[in-house]
Parts: sequence; structure tokens; C-alpha cells
Amino acid sequence: MKKVLVTGAGGFIGTHLVRRLVKDGHWVRGVDIKRPEWSKSAAHEFRLMDLRYLRNAVTAFTGGIDWVFHLAADMGGMGFITTKQADIILNNTRINANMVTAAIADTVRVERFLFSSSACIYPKRLQSGDGAEFHALREPDAYPADPQETYGWEKLHMEHMLLAMQEAGRLDSRIVRFHNTYGPEGAWQGGREKAPAALSRKIAKAKLFGVPGIEVWGDGLAERTYMFIDDCTEGIIRLMESDFTLPMNLGRDRMISVNHLVFIIAEIAETEIEIVHVEGPQGVRRRNSDNTLCNIVLKWEPSIAVEDGMKGVYSWIEERVAGSLGR
Repeated sequence: MKKVLVTGAGGFIGTHLVRRLVKDGHWVRGVDIKRPEWSKSAAHEFRLMDLRYLRNAVTAFTGGIDWVFHLAADMGGMGFITTKQADIILNNTRINANMVTAAIADTVRVERFLFSSSACIYPKRLQSGDGAEFHALREPDAYPADPQETYGWEKLHMEHMLLAMQEAGRLDSRIVRFHNTYGPEGAWQGGREKAPAALSRKIAKAKLFGVPGIEVWGDGLAERTYMFIDDCTEGIIRLMESDFTLPMNLGRDRMISVNHLVFIIAEIAETEIEIVHVEGPQGVRRRNSDNTLCNIVLKWEPSIAVEDGMKGVYSWIEERVAGSLGR
């Protein structure tokens, strides 16, 4: 059994990760500025803390911690990260620096420290889909750097900080680059939700109101890969247990367009949907995860199909939508 600290434990991935770690027999302390919205945290201890303040980050380690899963971040879907760039880079830089400072303090002896980075660190030129440069993203492709938005820049900076600490022998770290994680108990409205949840909400409303169409930003041809939360938590734990200390992709390697994702969700909802394309932020054109390194190091890769994972997600969101409508 490890004594584990999970930051961002009130968020989507954090909620599921805490549950999995407790199930595996570890003692878990969760830290976040908010509690999980949809269920009680499975953490043995949950502390409401703002990690933008160093004193709180230091306090999070009291009593001794073996493993740290650092997920805390100011983040959201494409609409959020394109409109809140100043807040994102300031808040996340402060959180990350405080967590590293606390983890390497003389009074703290952290065994391992895992950081949740993002596919947003990859150069935009490799994700345009317009030329021969496009390919599934490999870990070395991060350079020459040209990340997506300030969210990508602050993630890449934290990667550098941890690699420097690793080289100096001050902190044994793991770095995971997430590719579009989805699942139940995540944001589904309010601006921080991502495409699978946002589309599920729109389709549920269209179904319940008998409206044939939903709005989709752009032409709907942008392509992404989507990783179900159970695959995500499995990969995180496998990486933490490994001896691999360089950044690693964690995502599916099957690209799906936004339009096709609408079709998949509509089929699950057993309704017909017309797509109305409108202006809105779309992000990069195409993004795919090269899982070669994941396969070699972990002898595993995410495998849950979107058609399977979205069944539970859509059902969960439709219940929320129906509840908000008083049905």
C-alpha cells in the first residue's frame, strides 16, 4: 500500500483515479478547490485547498506521501482554453511550481511524482492535416515547439521543469500526455465540457424537445482520438509503476471526425440528428496518438471503442439534461 496524493481530485479524471487507487488498496488523500460534483470522493481524506498558494501545496504533503498524481489544472474544452488564456497560464504555472517546490522540500520524501500533461503541447503544424507533415504524434515531435494555446505552453514548461529535476536527482517523475479523455461524471455544460459531453448534451436536448438539429462548430471535419476514462486510469497507474521517466502519450490511435462522433452518439440515443454548422473555435485539424512507446514500455495501450464508451456517457448526460428540464 502506498500513501498517495491526488491533486485535482474533485475533477473528472481525479474522481475516477482516486476510486481506482482506493480499489487497488492504496491510502489516498485528495486535494482540490472543489469536491466531486456527481459523487462522494472515495479518498480516505479530502482537503479543500487552492494550490495557487505555496502554503497549501506544502500542507498537502503533511504526514508523508509516497506517490503524487498531479492532475490539478485550470482547464476545459476548446471554447474555454481559447478565451481564458491569461488565467490558464498564470494559474497553472503557479500550481505547478508550488507542487514541485513542495515535493522537493527537505522535509518531504516523495517516491514518485506523475504529471498530467497534454497532447496540446504538440506543434500545430503537425496537426493541420493539409500536407505530408501530418502523422500520428510521436513523443519527440514536441520539438521544435509550437504548442496549442497558452494551455499547451504551460504544460510543456512543466515537462521541462520535471525533466530538469529528474536529471538533478531531486524528483523521480513520470509525465503522461493525455489525448481527449471522456467518460461519465465530467463537465457536460457551462463551457468547460469537451466534445463528447457537449455533443451528448446537445443531442439529448434535441431528442427531449423533438428538435431535429444541433449546432456544431466549424465544418465538423476536425478529427480527434477519444480515450475512455477506464483506459485512462489504467494507463496512468501502469506508467507510475514503470521505471520510464520521459514523456509518454496516453490515448487511442483511432481518429474520428466531429461529424462522425455526432452520428455515433445519435445512434446510441436512438434519434435522428441534423447538423447545423456554425462559427466557433475548432482547434487543430487532425490529432492522432502514436502509441508505439506506450506499447513498448507498458506492453499495453487503450482499447475501449468510442461506440462502447459513449453508451454510458450519453445515458448519464441524458439523465442530467432530463433532470434540468424537470422531466
